[in-house]
Amino acid sequence: MSQPFVVSIPHKLGQAEALHRLQGGLTRAAASFPVLQIDEEQWSGERMTFRVRALGQAASGFVDVAEDHVRLEVTLPWLLQKFAEVAQAVIRKRGDLLLEKK
Repeated sequence: MSQPFVVSIPHKLGQAEALHRLQGGLTRAAASFPVLQIDEEQWSGERMTFRVRALGQAASGFVDVAEDHVRLEVTLPWLLQKFAEVAQAVIRKRGDLLLEKK
């Protein structure tokens, strides 16, 4: 089993506003990445669980929304682990844009 891929993004929005901005965000993000297909996106309180496919490989994980940060954890198959560093930078940048205080 591979190590989980974790990204933590700080924010100053509070939990309710961060949840509001993130709900449906995975589907919107997938529209920007044609190789990413969403199999499942389900919210329960402040946690979203999901399953996605990229390059024919499946990955699953969750997003936890807290008062001052969002934590994404994904278990990646071996092939997708090779793209983890690039993905981490992209996720952090997009997350920062989505969660910046306006």
